[in-house]
Amino acid sequence: MAFTIANFQPIGGQAKRGSAPQHFSYKTEDSAATVDTAGYFNEVRGLLEVGDVIHRVTTSSGAFSTYGTHCVVNKSATAVDVTDTTAGTTTDTD
Repeated sequence: MAFTIANFQPIGGQAKRGSAPQHFSYKTEDSAATVDTAGYFNEVRGLLEVGDVIHRVTTSSGAFSTYGTHCVVNKSATAVDVTDTTAGTTTDTD
C-alpha cells in the first residue's frame, strides 16, 4: 500500500517548531518494513524534521496488528528516511 495522509496526525500542541522533536501518530495497514522504507513519508516531508517521532499502529482488516515508533533520521530536499521500528509490546491478557 501507500502512505495515507488522512491517517497522519500531530500529537499535542504543535503550533510552532522549537528545539524539541515533534510527535505524530499514524495508522496504516502497511507492515513495519514497508513504513521503514526510505521515501514512505515524502508526502509530509514539509512537516517533518530530523529527530521527529512517528508512532505507528498497523491494523489488518480493521483489527489491531502491531505498533511501533519510528524516528526521522534523514531529510533531504526530496526524501525522508525513518528508523526501523522500535516495536511495542502487544500482549493482551484479558
